[in-house]
Amino acid sequence: MFVAAVAAIIFKGDKILAMKRSHTKDAGPGLWETLSGRVEADEEPLEALKREIEEECGLEVEIDSRPVKAYQARRKGKPMVLIVYRARYLSGSVVRSLEHDDFAWVTPDEFAELSSLKKLVDVVYEASKLHSKV
Repeated sequence: MFVAAVAAIIFKGDKILAMKRSHTKDAGPGLWETLSGRVEADEEPLEALKREIEEECGLEVEIDSRPVKAYQARRKGKPMVLIVYRARYLSGSVVRSLEHDDFAWVTPDEFAELSSLKKLVDVVYEASKLHSKV
């Protein structure tokens, strides 16, 4: 089985939203990540990301329509493609779903310290450079 997933690097000023996966999750329990989720059958990636943001944090954001990067990873040993978008915080307070135990607004360097997901950390730095040009 092949998994397609989307992720959002949500910027609030110079910080990004980091989410700690619930210890009860079947994949990556306890890992720090950006907001992410799987693309469902017949769902467009950008629509999947909007749904995931609503379900997992409830923030109002503006998502860039063009992804920052897409890369191959593994989820529970199975191949996965992750499409990563950049988003800007507009309003609201984070309301966590049961999928996450914690969240924090952190700098890219702080995210690099928290997360063991090297490819995602690299994309956070790449998105941060794009964000600073806006």
